[in-house]
Amino acid sequence: MMNNADSIAQLCRYIAERKPVLQKQYAQLLAQDLSRQQWDGCLQRNVLIVLKQAYDEALAFVKTLPFDSAASPVDQGLSDLTRQALSAFNGFADNFLLFVVDKHRTSCALSNFPDEHKPDKTYLNAVMRDIAGLWQNFALTLNAYFLECR
Repeated sequence: MMNNADSIAQLCRYIAERKPVLQKQYAQLLAQDLSRQQWDGCLQRNVLIVLKQAYDEALAFVKTLPFDSAASPVDQGLSDLTRQALSAFNGFADNFLLFVVDKHRTSCALSNFPDEHKPDKTYLNAVMRDIAGLWQNFALTLNAYFLECR
């Protein structure tokens, strides 16, 4: 019989397996944008599309795993399972964003569009704020799920 640690381990494997898929999805979206000459804001737009979908799919995956929420303590409204599940994502969005920035910097097609080819700190900070919003929504939804299953 699986326990919570086994389910968290499965989640970690799932996340690791998703990383190359996300990179491929991003590359496809970028290619579509470039073919349609929609390069303005393409980094921000496509990062958010890919990460939102990734978080939605991860939540659906979590719901397939046999967690025992009743056995998990809750501290100030936060399930310990939420904390454990979120820790499985350590570096996930940061590594994805590094991939994206590198992809843009090495793209010949974007070299004529400096804001997208070499995104500046202001642009990247705006993207990171948007990512933080997606992450917050994901974390709250995940926590609500674990609390409802008690």
